[in-house]
Order: sequence, then structure tokens, then C-alpha cells
Amino acid sequence: MEAAPPVLKLLAHDVRWRLVKALAQSDRRVGELVNLLDVRHNLVSYHLRLLREAELVSERRSSRDARDVYYTLEPDAVRDALNHAGGHLAASPAGARPVLFVCTGNSARSVMAEALLRDATRGTVPVASAGTQPQGVHPVALRVLTGRGVATEGLHSKGFDELGDQAFETVITLCDIVREQCSTFPAHSRLVHWSIADPAAVAGSPSQVRAAFERTADDLSKRIAALTAAYRR
Repeated sequence: MEAAPPVLKLLAHDVRWRLVKALAQSDRRVGELVNLLDVRHNLVSYHLRLLREAELVSERRSSRDARDVYYTLEPDAVRDALNHAGGHLAASPAGARPVLFVCTGNSARSVMAEALLRDATRGTVPVASAGTQPQGVHPVALRVLTGRGVATEGLHSKGFDELGDQAFETVITLCDIVREQCSTFPAHSRLVHWSIADPAAVAGSPSQVRAAFERTADDLSKRIAALTAAYRR
């Protein structure tokens, strides 16, 4: 089994995590960190060294007294390291191409996911969607995608028969009901489940329905960002 990304192990330590939080608020000297964390000087120095070696923290001599050293958190480095680690959550399907999104009607969630992943990867990742009971693409789904600048040409609701003999290494179900039917998918496919509520089931005014689809698009976009992080490595 793959080991956890180094940054997760690094920040999982209580002292190092507290150091990062303290430095996120202000640059500090060792003595200040010792007092703030109530940890021995040698331990603070040791953990600061590990953070510096990982390039998450930098040091700078004080312009007032060169004997003093200020430690600074490098937020961009921390963010990039954590984003890279987040990509490992999608690392198993990183080479899983093509990708198939599945829900019941293939009218909203799965068809939106298909368009969003294709857009996020500029078409470099083969992707399709299907439904166990295709019902036609919901018009609000198309409007939301178009409003985000995502191409919708060719998007249509389809059943598994229309996929022919295409092989999908990763099958992502977006409907809890469909997940119970995973046995219908090829045994060699890696099955992933994203539990997302059906926006088409929301009753209310047009603005309320639109808001539900926008929330679904937001949720899908976040999940797809994590998925595509693996493709960019």
C-alpha cells in the first residue's frame, strides 16, 4: 500500500502543526515560539529544522540584531504541498483512463460531471456518462454549464448500451441508489462513489432550482479538481 505523502506525516506531529499555526499568524523568533507553545527550546529548534528542510518555513536574520533569527511560514509552499497531497487521494485513479460517471437518469449529476471533467482536462482525459434509466438532460444543467463557460455540445442522456464495448478503468457513481448496483459494472473497473444529492429532485421556484444545480456544479468542480491534480503530476 502506498505510504502517506511526506507533508501529511510532517504536519501530523503536534508540535510541528502548532508551529505552523503560530507562524501563520506572525513571524516569530525561537524564544517566542518556546514561550507560546510551552515546549523546550531544543524541541522547537529540532522541529523548525524539519520544517525548513521541507521548505515550508524559512529563516531570516533580524535587521535589528543579527544574532536573532525570525522564522517565516511559506504559505504558497504549504498550499502547494497540501494540494499535491490531496492529489494522492485521487492517485489510485490517476492513470485510470477513461472515466465513466454514472447516476440514475443521466440528466444532471453525471452529465454535468462529464462536461466538467472534459473541460478541466481540456479533453485530454476520455470521459463519458450514462444512466441506468436515462431521462434526457435537464435544461437547467445545460444552462449552468454554459454559464460557467463549459462546452455542452454533444451532451445527451444515454444508457449503457450506447457506450458499446468501451472500457472504463474508473467508474464514478454519483447516486447512492446506483452505487448498490455496482455489480453491473466490469470487474476490472475501479469503483469510486461521490454521494451527491440530485438537484433535479429539488422543488421550488426557478431561482431555487437553479441554485441547487449551481451547488451541484460547485461540489463536482471541487471533486474534479482533486481528481485532475493526479493527472497534472
